[in-house]
Amino acid sequence: MIEQGEFVAIMGPSGSGKSTFMNVIGCLDQQTRGQYLLDGIDVSHMNRDELASIRNAKIGFVFQGFNLLPRTSALENVELPLLYNNIPGTERRRKALAALQTLGLEGREHHNPNQLSGGQQQRVAIARALVNDAPLILADEPTGNLDTKTSIEIMELLVRLNQESNITMVLVTHEPDIATYSRRIIRFIDGRVVSDERTPTTEGKNTMTG
Repeated sequence: MIEQGEFVAIMGPSGSGKSTFMNVIGCLDQQTRGQYLLDGIDVSHMNRDELASIRNAKIGFVFQGFNLLPRTSALENVELPLLYNNIPGTERRRKALAALQTLGLEGREHHNPNQLSGGQQQRVAIARALVNDAPLILADEPTGNLDTKTSIEIMELLVRLNQESNITMVLVTHEPDIATYSRRIIRFIDGRVVSDERTPTTEGKNTMTG
């Protein structure tokens, strides 16, 4: 069980079940048995439309490749989840600007992704994940395309969001240094959890080997 406000890293070799696990908790796939409660809601037997609706309301996704629309500004990229939720235009813009400001992207609102650094693009992606006030963020190798310095900045940002806003963070990573930013590390092998360990506090962290 992952509790509200936790920061959990998921680790394991390729084919170990990490992606399946993330797809299930991200409401992209359904488990074959058992029950899955997301923010207190049983999603185990929802149909595709119901899953899409709850996914957009409850989950923010952050990917290794950023997954931004290339010919669309940072502001418009962040507005997308609100557009899918039929939020009026004025409110969409207000919330998207606030999310970008939280991520330190003032002055970059009208830049397209190719006008932004890798770290800035990932910040836009995180702002997009935050804009719906989702209680859960799923981050799949969010530092995989970033250099060490930028990786530290992104991880420190995720830690701050987790601590200050009580957002549940679930992070998939192959990098032990990245996993240590979490408070808990779950390891998979062959579709099974083989360890579930608490990590030392992240306050005052962190150094990484380059």
